[in-house]
Amino acid sequence: MRAHSEAAVLLGLARGAMRPDGRRLPLLGLEVGNKMRKGRNSGGRERGGELNQRQLRVGERLRHILSDLFSRGAVHDPVIAETPLTISEVRVTRDLRQAIVYVVELGGGLSDDVKAALERAAPFLRGEVARAANLKYAPSLTFRPDETFAESARIDALLDEARRSHGIPTVDGQADDGGSKHG
Repeated sequence: MRAHSEAAVLLGLARGAMRPDGRRLPLLGLEVGNKMRKGRNSGGRERGGELNQRQLRVGERLRHILSDLFSRGAVHDPVIAETPLTISEVRVTRDLRQAIVYVVELGGGLSDDVKAALERAAPFLRGEVARAANLKYAPSLTFRPDETFAESARIDALLDEARRSHGIPTVDGQADDGGSKHG
């Protein structure tokens, strides 16, 4: 039997760590029990919404085009012009006629003013995307705030809290010794 610290087992850091019921802990969320799902017929999102290769390629192309338009200042809206935006992802429907653009401001989130300005600029952006992407149909653009950065920060904070409670050094090198590196 391997000896692992409780914190390593709690965090799933130990390779081959076992649960009390005898099953192995999943590593990085890739395993579920003893089965790993692969391929198109795995019941994944391919049938129910997973993006196929063409959707991914077109979405990435649209992301690059939109990022270029924003960085060049092609959108003549003062709210958009003075707000640094990051386009993290563009998801396209199977028929490539609709695209959801996930956007976040530099400080995080997406203010109502910027969202309204993006919706006002959507017809212009659609025309520019149609010219640059060379698609049969110009996809209609819907802008949504990207919450993955906030969710990632929340998960990092939870993991750091769990590490500190078990005396494991965090990413910034601090362990649970009262918050200071001096002992």
